[in-house]
Amino acid sequence: MKITVLERNSVGEDIDISSFGDFGQLVTYPVTAAGEVAERLADADIAIANKAPITEAVLERATNLKLVAEFATGYDNIDIAACRQRGIAVCNVSGYSTDSVAQHTFTLALSLLEHLPYYDTYVKSGAYSRQDRFSNFDRRFEELGLCTWGIIGMGAIGQKVASIASAFGSRVIFHSVTGTSKVTDYRQVSFDELLAESDIISLHCPLSDLTRHLMDEEAFAKMKSSAILINVARGAVVDTRALYGALENGQIAAAGLDVLEKEPMAKDDPLLCIRDSEKLIVTPHMAWGSTGARSRLVGETYANIKAFLNGEKRNRIV
Repeated sequence: MKITVLERNSVGEDIDISSFGDFGQLVTYPVTAAGEVAERLADADIAIANKAPITEAVLERATNLKLVAEFATGYDNIDIAACRQRGIAVCNVSGYSTDSVAQHTFTLALSLLEHLPYYDTYVKSGAYSRQDRFSNFDRRFEELGLCTWGIIGMGAIGQKVASIASAFGSRVIFHSVTGTSKVTDYRQVSFDELLAESDIISLHCPLSDLTRHLMDEEAFAKMKSSAILINVARGAVVDTRALYGALENGQIAAAGLDVLEKEPMAKDDPLLCIRDSEKLIVTPHMAWGSTGARSRLVGETYANIKAFLNGEKRNRIV
């Protein structure tokens, strides 16, 4: 049995994946480009992938392949129909990063809400040592308990964020893009209502035809000028150029992003022109990746493979 890990670095080199060797010969690659997938899976029995495209052309050469195990929740990199046609099983992992993403959501929001970059710089510059009072309130900030927190995407992560925001005392509202949410613990509102009422908006929705560029010029124009936007969902839910304009023109106060339309960030991304970390904080798609979350991902993938080899169905897509 040959197990090929196409993107070992996707879970971080600090996370041990040697346990996959329990199932047979383990071959790992730090990263795999699209043009390298077919060759690397040509004699593999089990493939472990993250974003590497597993297309019909790849599967035609992978005559030994029996299982594709995703190092992720999403599986749009896999031709599911082709796998089904060839009797190749596919499994994924869900829920492993809920706590990590929710934590990062509040890390971004609180840093922007309380102007932490400004105050940290103020102290370290020596300005605090020179002032004649013990406090400084150059940048006003509000308590979360007096804020309305709007959520778009009330899945597991959205609900976790809602519960934390509620614990802070925030009034939580949410919008269901599909209109099919069954959540009743929080008030469901229209998109326009959410934009107009929210002091903080956090995005936790999947990318689809309904959500692509959901946050566009028209949406930003309907938000409070004091509002903060947090995107830990998918980059393309936000129109980058529209966000740049909204920040530069003061239509909204600030944004915290962990995802971008192009990843890694394009060298000509207009957001790179905004150097003010009170206005914009961007992190490199790390919200999902706490040590605990990445360890859970590897552990769940191991359990998926073990179940498959034992003839059991676990987290199966196909």
